[in-house]
Amino acid sequence: METVKLRSFFALFSLALPLTVAGQNFQGSVASGTAVPNAIPLSFAEAMERGLKTNLGLLTSQQSSEEVRAQRVRALSSLLPQVNGQLSMTEQQLNLQSLGFNLKLPASAGFQIPKIVPPYSYQAALLNASVPIFDYRSLSNWRGSKESQKAAQLTVNNARDLVVQAVGNAYLQIIADSARIGATQAEIDADNAVFTNATRRHDAGTAIGIDVLRSQVELKQRQQQLVAVTNQFEKDKLALARLIGLPIGQDFTVTDPSPSVPIDVASVKDALAQAYDHRADFQAAKARVIAAQFSVRAAKAERYPTLTANGYYGDEGLRLTSNSHGVFNATGAINFNIFDSGRIKADVLENNAELTNRRNELENLRGQIDYEVRAALLDLKAAADQVDVAKSNTQLAAESLRQSRDRFTAGVTNTVEIVQAQQAVAVADENLINAQFQYNVAKVSLARAVGLADEGVRSYFAK
Repeated sequence: METVKLRSFFALFSLALPLTVAGQNFQGSVASGTAVPNAIPLSFAEAMERGLKTNLGLLTSQQSSEEVRAQRVRALSSLLPQVNGQLSMTEQQLNLQSLGFNLKLPASAGFQIPKIVPPYSYQAALLNASVPIFDYRSLSNWRGSKESQKAAQLTVNNARDLVVQAVGNAYLQIIADSARIGATQAEIDADNAVFTNATRRHDAGTAIGIDVLRSQVELKQRQQQLVAVTNQFEKDKLALARLIGLPIGQDFTVTDPSPSVPIDVASVKDALAQAYDHRADFQAAKARVIAAQFSVRAAKAERYPTLTANGYYGDEGLRLTSNSHGVFNATGAINFNIFDSGRIKADVLENNAELTNRRNELENLRGQIDYEVRAALLDLKAAADQVDVAKSNTQLAAESLRQSRDRFTAGVTNTVEIVQAQQAVAVADENLINAQFQYNVAKVSLARAVGLADEGVRSYFAK
């Protein structure tokens, strides 16, 4: 039973790594479709396609990219002319005294200026425009927003790699569970045969009762183990269904085997070069550094003057259709800072701190990629060696069990030797299943580490 506990811990640890990154939940999904009564076949490639369409972490990343795109469009708008139209009709009556016009003419003038101007009206159709001619701050912000959008799109690509890694690990876990169930059932059949044989020999008086009891205890332990591994198998299927957005309650069967054939492994130098060229998260980190540099430039540019042009052109008069005339206005302005009480300096300091953080994150990620590539290559080699040793040990354990059964049938030994041999076979089977699973997971990890998760995983497990 300890082997099952260790296997479950290893599986949970290996699958949990990519499920939550930067607040994005890669364990959930947006389920689509309606469940059908029968179990549907699910191939490795189909699981990948479903995950890339419905996984919540990837969908969230895509929408975040759209938000960054909107910010770029907003930054661009500050560099382009703003034009709007206006149609108006004014009806007005003025009190000249309220405007400070309180002139009283002498009686000899023969007339007086009225205090109230009678109601009058006019109509206008105007086209207003504001044109930025030079604004280095806005230009720097726009350039930075382009890099931010690039980083956001690369983050989406990185999210795709994480989904592929998570789905691949989950699919391989189910295959390992299925192999474990088959091995446990075979062990139960073997234990049951030994128990039957021991019972018959005891009834014939050629074996003692403890032999029957030992074989029965071994059989019950295997039956208990089968319950545990079957339950884990069903739970791992639920986890995969959540990852890839299967309809709620939909049962399925995996259709692809778990090949543990060797792959051609690149050298550490070549793998690292490939990773730095293709890892989307690394390229995104570099784009964020450039965006932060533009933000610093934009903060410093607050001290630079800006040049704008404003104006309008239109038609204005008592009636637009019969009594109006063209009007226009054009204004050019240079705006510059004289005293800002340290606000610009604070903005520069703030953006410089952000730039330092982005550079530190890039260097940290460079080291993280180096670690992941080297670790994946080490795991791949170690797992391949473990598969070879486990296969040899399985053959030896099976031969030892065969000889023990022959000795027991001949009456040379008791069930102690058989029980020990059966336990050795069970351990060897479990070690082989774990070694094959770890080897396949190592291939997925290597594909992710070098930045080619989608292409790599598909090629590694192609039939």
